[in-house]
Amino acid sequence: MISVIVPTYNEAGSITPLVERLAVSLAGREWELVVVDDGSPDGTADIAAGLAPARPVRVVRRSGKAGLASAVIAGMKVARGDPLVVMDADLSHPPEVVPGLVDAIDAGADLAVGSRYVKGGGTRDWPMRRRVVSRVACMMGSVLVPVRDATSGFFAIRRRAIDGVRLNAIGFKIGLEVIARARAARIVEVPYTFRDRELGKSKFGRREIVQYVVQLGQIARDKALGRLR
Repeated sequence: MISVIVPTYNEAGSITPLVERLAVSLAGREWELVVVDDGSPDGTADIAAGLAPARPVRVVRRSGKAGLASAVIAGMKVARGDPLVVMDADLSHPPEVVPGLVDAIDAGADLAVGSRYVKGGGTRDWPMRRRVVSRVACMMGSVLVPVRDATSGFFAIRRRAIDGVRLNAIGFKIGLEVIARARAARIVEVPYTFRDRELGKSKFGRREIVQYVVQLGQIARDKALGRLR
């Protein structure tokens, strides 16, 4: 079974099309969607729950806005499948790319990262400021991890690669944390085109930038001390 883990906060407009597009993309495969909702006041959790049992959706409800990284970690703990796929709920990560990530795992990769910055990948509908910030953040992260899209939050991983691994629940760049700390001997990047959200409001801001810098410092420290794989 494939477990797709999606953290949500106020994604009422996108959760239904996400599920329907996943159902089409993963037709013929056994899968589940684990929605981890941080108390969305717009009713995201109720909408997601209402899609079951017609669709294989499970909802983990959390009482407060505890953060994207901790939501993903919580989803990994309750997911029943292998591999685990992590993606955003706002459709910026195309559900149609999920089979490609899973196929890369089936072909022998331990971690398959959805990448905007390899041949065939890209971004759409982004203002110049976001493009510059993303590029700089990726260059900083790529010093520490062996991928070009170090800030990607779209990935698939074998369960055994993270079993027993301590992941820091800081900020919103859980992909960087997984890439840096997972026991992944083979990592591949799968190209995709990131499209900015059409519905809802972006959670990106100054606080997230500060958290990312802190996260980079922690990973750099642990790498220097030999604590990483």
